[in-house]
Amino acid sequence: QVQFVESGGGLVEPGGSPRLSCTASGLTFDYYTIGWFRQVPGKEREGVSCITSNGHSIVYADSVKGRFTISRENAKNTVYQQMNNLKPEDTAVYYCAKGSSTIQGERTCTYVPTRYRNWGQGTQVTVSS
Repeated sequence: QVQFVESGGGLVEPGGSPRLSCTASGLTFDYYTIGWFRQVPGKEREGVSCITSNGHSIVYADSVKGRFTISRENAKNTVYQQMNNLKPEDTAVYYCAKGSSTIQGERTCTYVPTRYRNWGQGTQVTVSS
């Protein structure tokens, strides 16, 4: 059974730099593109970043480009998202998920939420002074 577990969230001051972790089980992890997403109440889930199975394609949403860094350590079945210089508008529940079958074979990843499956439970990131 595929499962993703996100961790690393919490209360962060503006300008803070937490690192989120996404650890997977129940799948051959290094087969899959992985994406990070976020959601606030009343809004649709927003794509943040993605990374292909070999790490050769990384794409960021404009809202986080230059501040967030996605990486993966396949031997640990884990994808990370280093978040720097956090802003209050970054407050959200952050999720990770694997790419759907239609993503397999694509050289460039996409962070469109509808192309991902097996969402984790999310980790809350609250940016406040």
